[in-house]
Amino acid sequence: MAHKLNGTPTIIPIASGKGGVGKTFFTANLAIALAEMGHPTIAVDADLGGSNLHFSLGLPNRFPGIGSFLKARSAELEEMLVTTEIPNLYFLPGDGTSPFMANISHAQKIRLISRIVNLPAEYILLDLGAGTSFNTLDFFRLSQHGLVITTPEYPAIMNMMTFLKHFLLRIITGNFTKNNNISQMLHAMYKTDKQINIIELQERIGNIDHEAGNKVRELCRQYRPRLVFNMGEHPDEIKLSEQIDNNLMNILSMEVDYFGFIFNDPAVRQSIKDKMPFIPCNRKTMTTKNIEHIATRIVKYWNKPIDKSAQRLLNHTRKAYENHI
Repeated sequence: MAHKLNGTPTIIPIASGKGGVGKTFFTANLAIALAEMGHPTIAVDADLGGSNLHFSLGLPNRFPGIGSFLKARSAELEEMLVTTEIPNLYFLPGDGTSPFMANISHAQKIRLISRIVNLPAEYILLDLGAGTSFNTLDFFRLSQHGLVITTPEYPAIMNMMTFLKHFLLRIITGNFTKNNNISQMLHAMYKTDKQINIIELQERIGNIDHEAGNKVRELCRQYRPRLVFNMGEHPDEIKLSEQIDNNLMNILSMEVDYFGFIFNDPAVRQSIKDKMPFIPCNRKTMTTKNIEHIATRIVKYWNKPIDKSAQRLLNHTRKAYENHI
């Protein structure tokens, strides 16, 4: 069991707009990198209904976890923590031994969240389910700076944008449940308008209630996710950030920080097949260095916006790429 720590843990939810972009692999190895830097870290498998984080940590699927906690009202979540072979790293399993947990109730979700945020660690990483289920969106909301993983390909980037749009819509809707006029307008809009523009939505809400419109703008500014490109081939792919930034600002009224670029590596697929953690077996690879760089940025900059983050990431990645080839 992890030791009690002073202070509030840093919650890092990790999401993706679609499956297959390496989210679970990244979560496991980012947790390893943070733990190896000396930071007590818990990797949480919060992909209820599709739990498989244990594979990337090299652990068997035989431990009780979140599913068991939710079914046994007397259990404590901290009791489910699994010690790993990595010093400072603990694992909280999902529902591998307790099926049919994908659609947990609101009360179960609130109970789970209240326990997660009090787990004894410096960093708590949440491997979320891919896509835009309410559970995923609500877990992502545990931080104003959640990590979003995408590959530098247009389908994955568009899915990432869709995820962030649904995330904002979930927040906006939840803030106006007691305002009947705005709530009815939102639900009618969701049924008829499949291409919702958050800026237009701000204006429509403002026309109903000026203060509510200002509140929506403030909500959008509060959340500043961190974006990681995975399975990249060349540093110039980071230049996609210009188009991403334009779409985010013009459609979602949102800004992101570019937090990392991870090069494609055939050894990753082999480590997944072998059910082995990647970093301990591949110390000198670019992928390991990329993930360790992201861990360093988390420690230094997690609660700070990064000025010109895309250009900084491009410069760093180009230098690392040129030194490697």
